[in-house]
Amino acid sequence: MAPRKRNTQNANNNSHNQTRKKGSKRQDDQSKDISDTEGIPLSYLVLVLLIAAAIGVAHRNHIAGMFERDRHFSHLSTLERELAFRTEMGLYYSYFKTMIETKTFYEGLNKIMYDNITEYPLTINTLKRFNLYPEAVLAVGYRAYESFWAGLNKPTKQCWTVNRGEGKTPVQSCEGLGEPSYFYIENVFFLNGVMMSVFFLFGTYLSGSVFGGILTVASFFYNHGECTRCMWTPPLRESFAYPFLVIQMLLVTHIIKLRVPSYRYSGLIALITVCFMLSWQFAQFALLTQTLAVFATYALGYIGSHKVKVITIGQLIGLLCSFVALFGNEMLLTSFFTSCLVTVMIIVSLESYLEKLNYKILILATQGVLLILCTVGLKIALSTVFHVADDAHIGDIFRSKFSNFKNFHTMLYTCAKEFDFMEAETPVKVLKTLLAPSVAVSVLAVVVQLLRTEYEIWTADKNNQSDNNKDDGSQNREKPHAELVYHLFQLLAFTAMAVLIMRLKLFWTPHMCLMTSLLASRQLFSWIGSRERQLAIVFLVLAGMSVQGIQNLQHQWSIMGEYSNYPLEELVEWVESRTPKRAVFAGPMPTMATIKLCTGRPIINHPHYEDAGLRERTKDVYTMYSRKPAEEVKKILKKRKVQYAILEESWCNRRSSVGCSMPEIWDIEDKANRGKQPLCQKLLHNAEPHFKRVFRNNVYQVLKVT
Repeated sequence: MAPRKRNTQNANNNSHNQTRKKGSKRQDDQSKDISDTEGIPLSYLVLVLLIAAAIGVAHRNHIAGMFERDRHFSHLSTLERELAFRTEMGLYYSYFKTMIETKTFYEGLNKIMYDNITEYPLTINTLKRFNLYPEAVLAVGYRAYESFWAGLNKPTKQCWTVNRGEGKTPVQSCEGLGEPSYFYIENVFFLNGVMMSVFFLFGTYLSGSVFGGILTVASFFYNHGECTRCMWTPPLRESFAYPFLVIQMLLVTHIIKLRVPSYRYSGLIALITVCFMLSWQFAQFALLTQTLAVFATYALGYIGSHKVKVITIGQLIGLLCSFVALFGNEMLLTSFFTSCLVTVMIIVSLESYLEKLNYKILILATQGVLLILCTVGLKIALSTVFHVADDAHIGDIFRSKFSNFKNFHTMLYTCAKEFDFMEAETPVKVLKTLLAPSVAVSVLAVVVQLLRTEYEIWTADKNNQSDNNKDDGSQNREKPHAELVYHLFQLLAFTAMAVLIMRLKLFWTPHMCLMTSLLASRQLFSWIGSRERQLAIVFLVLAGMSVQGIQNLQHQWSIMGEYSNYPLEELVEWVESRTPKRAVFAGPMPTMATIKLCTGRPIINHPHYEDAGLRERTKDVYTMYSRKPAEEVKKILKKRKVQYAILEESWCNRRSSVGCSMPEIWDIEDKANRGKQPLCQKLLHNAEPHFKRVFRNNVYQVLKVT
């Protein structure tokens, strides 16, 4: 897995050997790839793979153990396990449940493709809207697993009665892969175990040393709470999608390191891109940063246009396949990723014309201007043609972060901690584990190496330059260390994302862990002296990381809990037993996901807030927490065909920060009713005459729209 060692003294000669004359014919893409694994003993490869497998198993056990200890999941009833999947988790899991409970898989697939439960009375294709391919694959797997063991007449789960105490009725609890929730989460944990194996291989490959892989994995474990949340929220899209992004970045790195990659690598890029995009609607933004990072590496002359084409063609094929698989999801075609991808391919195709500008600074400036203008212009044009405004809220969120702009929808986002700026404690945490200092040293070493190489190339060019001081096409050379340049830009993009939106640190922190692998790179740190001296320093760094890192792990292992939400359980049981099967509910988004999952009742709104129509539905439902008159709110709800409205007292009173209570959020747009008593406070005490209270406990009230 170690890369070939390059003599920096010969870097300039190598780059000159790769110079392409203007108008020369490009080498055929079927040329033999030069692999970095040539000459590596088989025993070493086997050892690396065995270590990777062991690390994957360890990570799977780590996250599965935390999930079990936090909820005591093995002792929960089926209902309690479903209740534990709150907000979006419950929504996604409900479709898996639908597909395994129908008589055939195709019947279940048809139900989620023609769904009139999720956004009643509309019929929507939830497979298209919510990226539910992971649930579809798991449903097929679950049915096959059950059929196989049924054929052998073997049980797939073990059940017993659990006494919950405190006057609560005993419940039946089942454990084993035959239990749907167990089958679901175990596959998530397995996938993220594989992800950690790939992460180890990634660090080993990037650094050229198995110790680089160990540094990467150790950094990830020591900063686990900042790197992932799959142990707390298995059904979220990122739990399925992020492992494919890691695999794809490793593949892009490999393509960049190859001398002349063939176009068959485009097929591999397309395959992984499809897996990534079908699993998560946010994949397009991560891929946008990748395209920009690859283009920046090309613009600086570290890779040629051929490699850019191999990567972008793969991305484009993956995008188009995802577009088809998601039944023509317009958000993909109108995304910035699509516009940027097309723009980059156009700019690369214009390479021979841009070279006529002769001066490198002019070429860079032209490429930058074309990239910005064409990407933005194409994005606006596509959105206008297809009449798509579903992603307009993303621009509003960023606008609200840098100006006084705010509206109802942006406040719902920015008042949530995960969509705020990065917390001040996050940099402190990565400093204590020495992750940030290690990355800083690695980045500094890369920059110094790149500057040294640039100086050597500049000196050679100066000696060979003609009297008119114009470039002779040297911008076409492929300089060494291109993969490091790509990862610098990728890290820069992920850093910007994490600073702006705290939730996106789940891209940033793992990539920082990957960059620590470079401390073991002989290519960058040969100046230290012998290999033994460098390894001694690596082990000292690991020891320093372990001081705080082991404390972090011990804290994670010490988290003990037992899931219980009896008020929500009471609500669900009441809905199940006291309302018609087609009774229509509306209320807070997290609770609506639970109502759909546990009772199958039609709902008006849900937590998947990326759709423009759904945002307006939710805004109408949340008029219950405004200061509007009850009669006006009743008309709005009846227009949406709401029969039962669920009211949560905490939503009426809680305030995460100044201006973030629901009545205050409504004050931004409902200026006419400012200063009045919030309607929810009135309804909590007396719902008459426009509503009728039909259920109440210490958390929830159900109001029937009269």
